Amino acid sequence: MSDTLNDEDKLGAVLFQVQEDLRKLKYSLEKITTNERGNTLDIQALDAAIGKTESIIRHFFQHKSALTMRLLCNPAHPHNRAILHQKFGISLPDVNKRSLNAGKPQRVPTRSVVSLPAIEPKGRRSLATPEEDMGTDTSFLHASIQPKAASLHPREDSYSSKTGSRSRSNKQLKWEKDPRSTCKGSECTPLCTTKTPPPSASTSEDHEGIMQGTNDLIPKSPQNSPVDVNISKYPFTIIKGQINPLAADFCHFKQSFSLCWSSVLDALEALKKLLRDFAVPLAKVSGECLVEFSHSLGTGWRKAPPVSGLLSVLGNWEEVSELVLRPGRRYKGEGGMEAAAIHIQSCWRRYLARTAYLSHCRNKWAEGIIAVSWLMYSQKIRVRKALQARRVRQLENHRSRAQHLAADWKHIQSSKRTIIHIPSLGYPQRQRRHLRGLDILQNVQIGRLCDIRDENVEVIYVCPRHLGEDILDYYASLLKCDKATNEEDTGSAQASSLSIRRFIILTPEAVDYFPTHNMCLSTLLKYSPRTLKRIRNLIQGKQAYIVGGVAHVDDLAVADELGVPILAPEPAVSEIYSTKSGGRRIFAGAEVDVPPGQGDIYSLNQRWLFKMDSEHGGRGTASCDVCHLSCYKRVLQESHRYGPESGRTEWIQESVLPRYLDEIPEWLSRYAQPVKTSCYSTWACFLETFLRQGGVVEAYPPSDCVTCLTVDLLLKPGGGVTMLSCGDQLHGSCQLEAIGSTVPQTSVQPQTLQSICMRVGQACLQHLIVGYVSVDLATFLNPNTMEQKVWAIDLDLTYSDHLAMTQMLLMMTGGTLNFHTGCLEVPMPYREKGCEHQTAAKPPVVPRYAVIGSHLFHSNLSMLYHNVFLMVCKAHGIGFNMKRKQGTIFAVYDGSERCRMGMIAISEDLQGALVTFARNLSVIHQEISPSNMQGETNFKYLIKEVEDVLQMTVQNKMRAVEDKPASPIY
Repeated sequence: MSDTLNDEDKLGAVLFQVQEDLRKLKYSLEKITTNERGNTLDIQALDAAIGKTESIIRHFFQHKSALTMRLLCNPAHPHNRAILHQKFGISLPDVNKRSLNAGKPQRVPTRSVVSLPAIEPKGRRSLATPEEDMGTDTSFLHASIQPKAASLHPREDSYSSKTGSRSRSNKQLKWEKDPRSTCKGSECTPLCTTKTPPPSASTSEDHEGIMQGTNDLIPKSPQNSPVDVNISKYPFTIIKGQINPLAADFCHFKQSFSLCWSSVLDALEALKKLLRDFAVPLAKVSGECLVEFSHSLGTGWRKAPPVSGLLSVLGNWEEVSELVLRPGRRYKGEGGMEAAAIHIQSCWRRYLARTAYLSHCRNKWAEGIIAVSWLMYSQKIRVRKALQARRVRQLENHRSRAQHLAADWKHIQSSKRTIIHIPSLGYPQRQRRHLRGLDILQNVQIGRLCDIRDENVEVIYVCPRHLGEDILDYYASLLKCDKATNEEDTGSAQASSLSIRRFIILTPEAVDYFPTHNMCLSTLLKYSPRTLKRIRNLIQGKQAYIVGGVAHVDDLAVADELGVPILAPEPAVSEIYSTKSGGRRIFAGAEVDVPPGQGDIYSLNQRWLFKMDSEHGGRGTASCDVCHLSCYKRVLQESHRYGPESGRTEWIQESVLPRYLDEIPEWLSRYAQPVKTSCYSTWACFLETFLRQGGVVEAYPPSDCVTCLTVDLLLKPGGGVTMLSCGDQLHGSCQLEAIGSTVPQTSVQPQTLQSICMRVGQACLQHLIVGYVSVDLATFLNPNTMEQKVWAIDLDLTYSDHLAMTQMLLMMTGGTLNFHTGCLEVPMPYREKGCEHQTAAKPPVVPRYAVIGSHLFHSNLSMLYHNVFLMVCKAHGIGFNMKRKQGTIFAVYDGSERCRMGMIAISEDLQGALVTFARNLSVIHQEISPSNMQGETNFKYLIKEVEDVLQMTVQNKMRAVEDKPASPIY
């Protein structure tokens, strides 16, 4: 085997010499020209032959190097030990002989062996010359074995192709040498001392392990010591990407690394191409760095070497890097025009592809958006159709139950029944959103509890707030019922409940879920399944119906869930006729007097405006005095000229109408003012909302003394109208908002009032309106005829706050309102005992008068708890006398803010009730308001209003003595 290897080495040397001669010949022939026939000698054929020969030689070297590498990497090959000994002078023990003696006892040798140094760190280093390598061979052989104790390994660590431990040893015996090199032993020391960096894609992990193990076997000698990286022993130059093969420095470099030239040549060709591509005029190459770089690439390049690696072998790499990195330098070198064309084409194709891709992405995004939008739209349509179908079903069920309620109304009224009171304010969302304290406004009607004064009635009151124990105790004492608390565990909802014989107070758990959404009570109850279940259990097997508030579509959902009828018109009917325009249509059908004006106004070309359709409580009202019109005096003159009756004719009105129309826009913009500036601060804001919602124009009564009164009616489902309450209104800071009343009313003759109410009630029944209705009237004296006029000014299709307070008044006094006589009749028990014949007779009836304040507000009330407040009032003699049926009663609405309350003052005559009411307000204000903290309140406005009424009653008494027509209270 050694002879074979020597022959191969000799053949390699011959082939190398042939390759070198051919390269010199090629360089010489490139400069030879001939003048035969005036043409240059064609060298291409000869160049092709030379290149083919060089390729064959290169492949031979690569094949030989690969063969040697495979033998070195296979310890089981019989020639492995010989090749390792021939190239590196390392003698390995005979494994086969050692295995035969494995069973015998082994004697540990005592000779010590010198440990072989590891290879130097990776980086630039000077490579030893072949002559120096020859000098290291002898020293290597003499220093290979030294006396040292050798360690023996267990048998399982010996060579075996089946064990993993031996496989790891095999990895350490692999050789780093490039398979294309033909170096032998110490003749390739410059190559062998190079540590390979992390291998490329073609280098395996085993090869890296073998390189590390083989480097440990190479002894360290002075020739292997690193030198200064700036000093190169084998420098040569490349001019314009070409190398002079006859240059002394290049020949010296080539001769020094002739045995591994094949691998160096590939890296050199790549470097030359890089320099030609970038038109580098001069490059100084470090030979040893080039050799190191060539071996770091491994066997078989799969792609071009990195530019940074090629530039690292240059001595003037900074200048060359500056040229290479300069924009556009590539297009000045070899093939620059083609490269520029390719780059331009690639950029253009990339732009087209990028544009097409972005367009595709936009289309895909648009498709996704369209698809998602369509799915959401389809889902919304399905949900909307399902909701519409459910509401249609709920409406049909409501109509069916309403028919049964109308048919059985008389029987229901005379038998035991349960009334479910839901004081919901189902205003439109745009109004509820701006209402402060909506829950307190709904709880103002807590007086509905007093329906239990009928022994056949049980009340379920749905409260919009959680009431504290102090409030529950107060109403338990007020209604003279034994308290029996029934707590219901509703989890986090914490629904409050109070069972007191024949009434119960429930709070929906959704009150805690939606604390800031200003939902009406019907909506909250709809989303409170536990409260609904509790109500179903309470009314099971009983006759029951719902009495709501302002109609809302969720009223039908609650009624359908409970399976009970509603004593109210359909929400659509209520929405039409509860507006200002709808009320005027009802009044027109009832043939009652209404203020001069026009309804259903939605544009400015129809006269002027005052009231919004959908607002309530004076919120959507604006006023403007006609005295500011310049043509007003001319109209009055025309009216006096033709008389009041002739002045109403159309031909006279048409003569002055153009003047009015010309002045009205400027007149309204300058003098019109909203009544409640807290809702609409300016006329422009009011006008915008008015034109969007619609409204009516009405004239204010032509008198300085106007009285407004409220009448509550019950329109029975089976037909018939019943008057429930009536009272003269008391106003606060806003003259069009009622915050109290005096009961009974004393402004209109009872027969006249009853006639108007019956006609309005019948007109409502004709429009399918049933349930509770509130009518607002205005009365005054006609200044021309001094006759009393009564105008119908508003219609509310709901259970009013006035009616709730009147129910509390009747509950506490045990009295009834006689609408034929216009009196509040209260039965008085006999004071003397022992008269048994008088016990069977009815007790005597005495008249009583009451002043009701349903919306009393004082910010300082929050400083006192209700029980403390009642104790303070009791200390000042403010309370109710059950025996005499007179005194003061309070209505408590909430236990948290405690700023609002209701109060009823009852006395034997109207003057006494007014005085009591005003005194109570004054005392309360003084007790809760220090001099430095008066607070916000409407007490002062009410006191002034009561004083005006007292003054008017005194004047009426004087006129009655003088036998003159009395004015209304106001």
